[in-house]
Amino acid sequence: DAGEGELMLSPAQTPQETQSPESGARSGTSGGGCYWLKGTTYSDIGTLAWMITLSDGLHNFIDGLAIGASFTASVFQGISTSVAILCEEFPHELGDFVILLNAGMSIQQALFFNFLSACCCYLGMGFGILAGNSFSPNWIFALAGGMFLYIALADMFPEMNEVSREEEDAGGSRFLITFGIQNAGLLTGFSIMLLLTMYSGHIQLG
Repeated sequence: DAGEGELMLSPAQTPQETQSPESGARSGTSGGGCYWLKGTTYSDIGTLAWMITLSDGLHNFIDGLAIGASFTASVFQGISTSVAILCEEFPHELGDFVILLNAGMSIQQALFFNFLSACCCYLGMGFGILAGNSFSPNWIFALAGGMFLYIALADMFPEMNEVSREEEDAGGSRFLITFGIQNAGLLTGFSIMLLLTMYSGHIQLG
């Protein structure tokens, strides 16, 4: 019958053309053939994820500038700068990874784009080595130091204040504990930098 013929598959049709909208939506979330890009379609990922990825790439580029310029000054200074940036980057990258997941990325996508932004550090290190050999690396250190201060003052401090306000509104002694932990970390960092500055001329290795 003609009615039955309309329900049958024509030879030119493929099984993919007969998929339901739900299965098409699921296939649209595969992200292509690359394993690291599989997950949510890019149009469904929040804008915050791309802002974090781009800003983190710029951040890592400046980190690389500081590392490269440090190695042009001395090997010891380069290693110490690398260790300091590594200690700062580990919790930072973990935080970015969580933000990317909350913005809609899959685990594979968050790992891939986090790794992609981290690779900007090597590009910055190359520029830092070239720039450090051309002029004084102190300008690069000033740029990197200003970036670290901006992150602390414009990003971390407001978040800390928000957490403290929430704890204060909840009442109890938890607010004092949170306040003490926050300031203990800041004072510890300031104390270490102060001691290194005061006694750096007396430190001898080997």
